[in-house]
Amino acid sequence: MSDQDDKKQKKLNIQIDDDVAQGIYSNLAIINHSQTEFVLDFVNIMPGSPKNKVRSRIILTPQHAKRLLRALSDNINRFEKSQGKIKEQDKPNVPMNFGPTGEA
Repeated sequence: MSDQDDKKQKKLNIQIDDDVAQGIYSNLAIINHSQTEFVLDFVNIMPGSPKNKVRSRIILTPQHAKRLLRALSDNINRFEKSQGKIKEQDKPNVPMNFGPTGEA
């Protein structure tokens, strides 16, 4: 079997529902892990709002978390090459007064 045939067989058919395609805005990610999984909670913090909910939770194996890290790093590098350096704040002023704390 040639490399060309091998690539054709490994093609994924991925579909996305309209409501999922709209996406969910998040300006805070809380990341926790155990021995077997990484849990990414995505939150939209609104100024002046006393309560903010987790809008989406993604649970990954450690292997998939590492692949995600690599893919994000590659994409950020490509973005910065074409769009310029992304400016970072030292530390966002977000009160962490809910649930277990993580890093964003």
